[in-house]
Amino acid sequence: MPKPVIVCVVGTRPEAIKVAPVVLELRKFADQIDTVLLSTGQHREMLDQALAAFNLRPDEDLALMRHGQSLVDLTSRALQDLDKAFERLKPAYVVVQGDTTSTFTGSLAAFYRSTPIAHVEAGLRTDTIDNPFPEEFNRRATGLIASLHLAPTAWAADNLLKEGKDPKTVMVTGNTGIDAVQYVAASSDEAWLPDHRGRVLLLTTHRRENWGDPQRRIASACRRIVDKYPDTVLVVAQHRNPQVRLLLHEVLGDHPRVKLIEPPEYAHFVKLMQRCSLILSDSGGVQEEAPAFGIPVLVLRETTERPEGLTAGTAKLVGTDEDAIFRTACELLDNPTAHAAMSKAVSPYGDGRASARIRFALMNALHLESPTETMWV
Repeated sequence: MPKPVIVCVVGTRPEAIKVAPVVLELRKFADQIDTVLLSTGQHREMLDQALAAFNLRPDEDLALMRHGQSLVDLTSRALQDLDKAFERLKPAYVVVQGDTTSTFTGSLAAFYRSTPIAHVEAGLRTDTIDNPFPEEFNRRATGLIASLHLAPTAWAADNLLKEGKDPKTVMVTGNTGIDAVQYVAASSDEAWLPDHRGRVLLLTTHRRENWGDPQRRIASACRRIVDKYPDTVLVVAQHRNPQVRLLLHEVLGDHPRVKLIEPPEYAHFVKLMQRCSLILSDSGGVQEEAPAFGIPVLVLRETTERPEGLTAGTAKLVGTDEDAIFRTACELLDNPTAHAAMSKAVSPYGDGRASARIRFALMNALHLESPTETMWV
């Protein structure tokens, strides 16, 4: 009798990072299941780099990336090509992660074929369906049709239960991003800026809602911070998007203590985070990863679907107002006690066992034996 096939869909760098530990865990049980890693190729180079940190390559690559493509172009082509792939692979389960276009189209293509869907990082919510855009819609739509809702935290699980999801389909797993960051951190002893004795700040900003004027305010605030503290170096990990890069170069490019770098490979980025005193970011993944190393995060967004970090004290929501960013950063850089309080706050996002819990949930759904894993509390 053929083994059931589990297809794990990824399209972007964050998905690759958070799905990789799940793939590695499932492949420990290759005598019972076949695990296929399918890439839509949305973030071509960055996705491949992220997977390389886990010694993984896609088994199937749809290569959908096109220069200047719109969301409509990407969504329509992804849906068609994923449908063809699922027709050929005949998965018993499709695993999607998070809130990207590949998440939405992967789940919709599976739904159209009556294939069960496991949604990793399910239950994150903001107050409005278009903020962040289009991610909030993508995760809500995926939640409508998923068979397994693999929530990273109790807060996310509670959101799902309030929406009427069957409690038997909701499992609190912790976040696979913690599994990933622990795996990579343990596999490298790389040191960033070993000759710099002062503090290192990190800026990552790329979200669509921050393009234009918000991006300029963020960059200007960061320049003021570096000007005020001569012992600091600001590392700016630039996104590939040319709109983002052009503005960052315009505001920060001529500063002697600002290093504008290409997006680091994931393993290098993990070690960069470990080197930092403070991170300013609009990234959801960074909000989860940095607390694993005790690094405070200033969240450069007006809303966040990850409020657990705010409650735990590992992150502060500062928005995109230049003065607010500058003031909050200075409060931490000037006050060792406040900085230590954030650094020592316990991460609410997981214990590094999320992938094992997901493996148990999937294999249990397929009526296969595997070691039992209790929920992340």
